[in-house]
Amino acid sequence: MAVVNGYKQNENEKKLDILNLPSLEEQAKQIIPTGGFGYIVGGSEDEWTLQANRKAFTHKQIVPKALSNIEKPELATNVFGIPLKTPIMMAPTAAQGLAHAEGEKDTARGVAAVGGLMAQSTYSSTSIADTAAAGNGAPQLFQLYMSKDWTFNEALLDEAKKAGAKGIILTVDATVDGYREADIINHFQFPIPMANLLKFSEGNGKGKGIAEIYAAAAQKIGPKDVERIASYTDLPVIVKGIESPEDALYAIGAGAAGVYVSNHGGRQLNGGPASFDVLESVAKAVNGQVPVIFDSGVRRGSDVFKALASGADLVGIGRPAVYGLALGGAQGVQSVFEHLGEELQIIMQLAGTKTIDDVKKTHLLDIRY
Repeated sequence: MAVVNGYKQNENEKKLDILNLPSLEEQAKQIIPTGGFGYIVGGSEDEWTLQANRKAFTHKQIVPKALSNIEKPELATNVFGIPLKTPIMMAPTAAQGLAHAEGEKDTARGVAAVGGLMAQSTYSSTSIADTAAAGNGAPQLFQLYMSKDWTFNEALLDEAKKAGAKGIILTVDATVDGYREADIINHFQFPIPMANLLKFSEGNGKGKGIAEIYAAAAQKIGPKDVERIASYTDLPVIVKGIESPEDALYAIGAGAAGVYVSNHGGRQLNGGPASFDVLESVAKAVNGQVPVIFDSGVRRGSDVFKALASGADLVGIGRPAVYGLALGGAQGVQSVFEHLGEELQIIMQLAGTKTIDDVKKTHLLDIRY
């Protein structure tokens, strides 16, 4: 057990015997300190949208296909010119040191072990360079929370490019912090310094409060920012936080190389739609011009299948991987991805789909109870 500023960090490194991903939440709660767990698990306000993210997957059904003459479905895919062994990626998730002493470094190791794509956050517990090094050459994206200070933005983008990032995820749905009541109840302050912010921070190196961090965030983000980042880095820019066809087209018109459908896991605009409920309309508007990434509420292989069949090219997970990290470090993260991949392969077999491209061509039933 490591201790930083009085905060206890687990150091477990082990494979997990997983029944299902939803069961990991309660197990992780027993390990992660209360404030850290509240930050990870919580949504905004009364968490209506967080709950809707899960319910939305019941709005569409997968039709079994028995006479498909296939076996051993394949998870390999290629997105942004990057060959991947799985369509499941690690969504950018802040402050993973709250779950484990190795934080994002272990997550990068676990994702690399399954041949997946890792995205690391501006608000990571470990630096861009250290997270990239832990992945040992495996593909990674860097997620930028744009600051009012463009010098700060440039410094992060320079580091990401130097570390070999394959693209930049620009998060646009967090110009202010969602009203997260768990953090208020717990009087939560980040106990662990955020490595990418340290060189710009004042004080004694301790963590900052959420309000303080968001105070420095850019609140005016528009198409010209997409253009500016793409021009500055010469890397693909993926715009994250898209939930309307109009925003998707604005992003593409500004030069976005990818559209990321997400409501921040129900942590921002409470009362907004579940991400899955808007995925199909956004994907239809994109119409194959750029890849579409999706996250929010994914817990089952059937969720991944439905997202791919509704227009996603990659499907991200956040909280389940962080729970796996808390319980087993890099091997725990690997276990989470492997379990979800196994569920997906079962669904693919029963739905008569041999490849991820076959899944993308699948028609789902739209039936709501």
